[in-house]
Amino acid sequence: MMKIPTPHIEATRGEIAETVLMPGDPLRAKFIAEHYLKDARCFNRTRNMFGFTGTYGGKRVSVMGSGMGMPSMGIYAYELYHGHDVQRIIRIGTAGGLAEDVAVGDLVIAQAACTNGNFADQFDLPGIYAPIASFDLSRRLADAAAAHDFRVKVGNVLSSDTFYSAREDELKRWAEMHVLAVEMEAAALFMTATAAGKEAAAMCTISDLPFTGASMDARDREQSLTDMIETALSVI
Repeated sequence: MMKIPTPHIEATRGEIAETVLMPGDPLRAKFIAEHYLKDARCFNRTRNMFGFTGTYGGKRVSVMGSGMGMPSMGIYAYELYHGHDVQRIIRIGTAGGLAEDVAVGDLVIAQAACTNGNFADQFDLPGIYAPIASFDLSRRLADAAAAHDFRVKVGNVLSSDTFYSAREDELKRWAEMHVLAVEMEAAALFMTATAAGKEAAAMCTISDLPFTGASMDARDREQSLTDMIETALSVI
């Protein structure tokens, strides 16, 4: 167990629930706490990476931003798992749709995360590691989304280290391997959870389509992702 508070999370022991929902944007975490959680209290303001704990349907749950990219996700997920006894993290974020049958507003649940990053190098494995989500947690998310008749797909995503890539055909090559969407955090979350013996899942709302230019605006990215939020809250 790490020393409490941890270096990047000012919460004291017991302030964070066993289940944490993690959007990338800390303002989205604030929005979820204010609009969905009962008796929500802020447990973290360090670096403005807001975190809140409250209840939903009588169950205790926390929500906290992860920031952008695998290094940021890796920091917060590690401290939550090892310092604050969090048992499961569900990433709820946005992603760019790569598959032809994925549309803006669809939900994509990552069963695994390909990556062009080097996050796995720290484990010094004699090969290429395949970061996968918790099957049980992912299945519950998929079942919950289907029960609400939300448009949902389950498959591989790409966790990219680059938002603006110098390789013009990079995303098309991943699409040819039937990768559904591109985001920036899931692979690091899955690896950190597995190394800690904890659970993790990732569900993203498709916010844009890189090949066509279709996209949500910034306000919709922050506040109009209700299908994803309600699906995640229903499985805590």
